[in-house]
Amino acid sequence: MNLTPLSLPPLSDGERLDEVNEQIRLIQKKKGLTFGTDAFLLAAYIRRSPNSIAVELGGGTGIISLLLAARNKIKQVTVAEIQQPYAELIERNAILNGYDDKVKSLCMDVRSLTPSVIGREVDLVYSNPPYMKCNTGKRNTEDEKYIARHEVCGGIEDFCLAAGRLLRHGGRFVCVWRPDRLSELFSALGSAKLEPKRMTFVHADAQAEPCMVLVESVKVGSPSMRISAPLLLYRAQDDGQSKRILTPEAQKIYDDCCFPSETNASGDNIHIKTSQIQ
Repeated sequence: MNLTPLSLPPLSDGERLDEVNEQIRLIQKKKGLTFGTDAFLLAAYIRRSPNSIAVELGGGTGIISLLLAARNKIKQVTVAEIQQPYAELIERNAILNGYDDKVKSLCMDVRSLTPSVIGREVDLVYSNPPYMKCNTGKRNTEDEKYIARHEVCGGIEDFCLAAGRLLRHGGRFVCVWRPDRLSELFSALGSAKLEPKRMTFVHADAQAEPCMVLVESVKVGSPSMRISAPLLLYRAQDDGQSKRILTPEAQKIYDDCCFPSETNASGDNIHIKTSQIQ
């Protein structure tokens, strides 16, 4: 889809329009929480299942669901977002990119989500949840950023329990999380009867500790988990090199919107501009 200038929506003073790739343009709030590496990697980690009905828990701008829709990885998704301005932004971004038939916005607390609200049990739930406990880290001056980053409207157990309620037997929950809180994630998954089946640690480079972890779980799955080789995002820097360069593995993930373990069975690749990677 190539958007012409005539199709561009009016923006408020507090908004900007970013070009993600040749398929997606995204309205973002200048003072809001913008998308970054974790959103791209989560979209890539989710396996392609073009007939799946999905729910995203906490949507922000809607970028993850838009990437999945553009890649034909899902059939339809309901994006649950508790902040009304962002729920409206998700809807606008879906319309802007022509995916309003696939990406639906719902302004609701994930702690109140049930299959009856969605209309059925679903095949897939995914989330880039708030990583930080309340009263930890630097307090964002903007409340919308604070809510997105901190567990103000539910912690990881709430997100996992919501996924457990919504998923059909054998359905998948995929999330990106902080390695230093991995034990909390596993405990929350267990409470929701979600069995971890696949996990990948992500490192900035070969010398760095993991900066994030991607986990795929199955509802009422049997105990057995595959831990993949770690993903290194950047090559070692030469002395005096100012710009970091993606490793070939990371570049391929951004280009194909899938991890190496998946076959590239869909049509055109998504070419994500590396200038957007944070």
